[in-house]
Parts: sequence; C-alpha cells; structure tokens
Amino acid sequence: QVQLVESGGGLVQAGGSLRLSCAASGRTFSNYRMGWFRQAPGKERDFVARIRWSGGSTYYADSVKGRFTISRDNARNTVYLQMNSLKPEDTGVYYCAAAPNLYGTYDYWGQGTQVTVSS
Repeated sequence: QVQLVESGGGLVQAGGSLRLSCAASGRTFSNYRMGWFRQAPGKERDFVARIRWSGGSTYYADSVKGRFTISRDNARNTVYLQMNSLKPEDTGVYYCAAAPNLYGTYDYWGQGTQVTVSS
C-alpha cells in the first residue's frame, strides 16, 4: 500500500523560504509521477509542481515558476519542494500525490502540511 507522508510546513514571513518533504513507501516508484498540490482556505486544490521519478523531468504552475523547485532523492524515496521568495498567496495546505503512470490521475495522497506566509 502506497503511503505518502509530508513534512516541513510552518509559518514564515513573506520573502522567506521553506522546504517540504514527502516520504514515499509501499511501492517501487520508478514509473510514477509525483506532484505537489495546495489548497488555500475556501478554494479548490490547485496543482503546484510535478516530477517524473524516472528521468526527473519537472513541470510547474505559472504562479510558482522561478520560485519553487521540485526534486527527488531516489535513495531516500523522498520528493522535495523547495519554496523561495514566498508570498502570502502561497498560504495553504500542501499535499503530496503520486500517479502510477505518466498521464493518468493522481491516485495516492498524503495528509497535507500547512504553510502559512505572513505579510
């Protein structure tokens, strides 16, 4: 059974940085896409970034391009989201997700970690 456990959220001032981690277990993830999503209060969950476990190609939402970096550590089965130049509008619950193929839905989700950016 796939398990995703996020960590690294917290409270930070605008302009600051945080690094989120997503520890993945229960499967071999070599063919998976791993994504980060976020949900602000009262809003829908939005895509933030994704990485292909094999090859490491990445893709970002326009709102975070140039500020956030997604990466993975194969040895630790962990995906990271480095967030720099944070803005108050980056506030929300950040979720890690896994898709077992290149083009399908994200089938597995973590419990989320809260990120709050104060102005």
